[in-house]
Amino acid sequence: MEANPLFFRDLAYVFLAAICGGMLAWKLRQPIILGYVLAGMLISPFTPGPSVTHVHTMELFAEIGVILLMFSVGLEFSIKDLLSVRWVALIGGPLGILLSIGAGLLVGRFMGWTSTQGVVIGCVISVASTMVLTRLLIDRGELNMEHGRVMVAITLVEDLAVVILIVLLPNFGSLDSARLLILGKSLGKAALILVPALLLAARILPPVLRTVARTRSPELFFGVVLAIGLGTAAL
Repeated sequence: MEANPLFFRDLAYVFLAAICGGMLAWKLRQPIILGYVLAGMLISPFTPGPSVTHVHTMELFAEIGVILLMFSVGLEFSIKDLLSVRWVALIGGPLGILLSIGAGLLVGRFMGWTSTQGVVIGCVISVASTMVLTRLLIDRGELNMEHGRVMVAITLVEDLAVVILIVLLPNFGSLDSARLLILGKSLGKAALILVPALLLAARILPPVLRTVARTRSPELFFGVVLAIGLGTAAL
C-alpha cells in the first residue's frame, strides 16, 4: 500500500484540533468531550478552514475508538451494582422513550407533520449516549455513585431499545401483513444477536479477562481487548 501524505495530514489535523478543543473546554471548565466535538466540527468538510480529506477513513478510526471506549466503559461497571437499580432502569428507560415519542407527536401536530413523522422524530431523540454519559460521570468522579448507576442503567436499557427501534423505524411507513412478517423476522434476528452476546459477556468473558490479567502483560491484555471489541462489532 502506497503511503498517502494527505492521510498523515488528516491525522495531524485531528490530533491538533482535539488538543486545542480539549484545552479550551478545560479552560472554560466544561467537559473535555465537548471540546472534542467542537474540534471535529471545526475540521469538518462542512465548515470553512482546514478540513480532513479522507472522511471515510477518519470515520473508520472513530468507530474503532468508540468500540474500545465502550469496552473500557464496560470494565468500569459491576453487574451487581447495575442490577440493584434494575427496576428504575426497566421502568424509567421505556417510560422516557414513550414520553419522547409523545413529545414528538405533540410537536408534530403543531408543525403539520404526519403521525409517522412525529413518531420517528420522537424515537430519534428518545435515546441518550451511554458513551458520552459515562465519560462525563468518570470525569466528575460520579460513575459509582447511586445517581450515576441509575443514569447509566437507564441509558443501557435505551441502548438495547435502539436495536429494536432500528428494526422498527423503516417499517413505520406501511404495516401490511407482508411487512409485519418481515418485521417479526427482523426482531428475531436482533434477539439472536443480543441474547447470546449478553450471555457471553456475563459468563465467558470475565474469567477469560481474569486469566489474561494474571499474566501481567499489557500487550497481551490489549490484544485480547482488541479481539473481543472488534469481534463483537463484526458480529
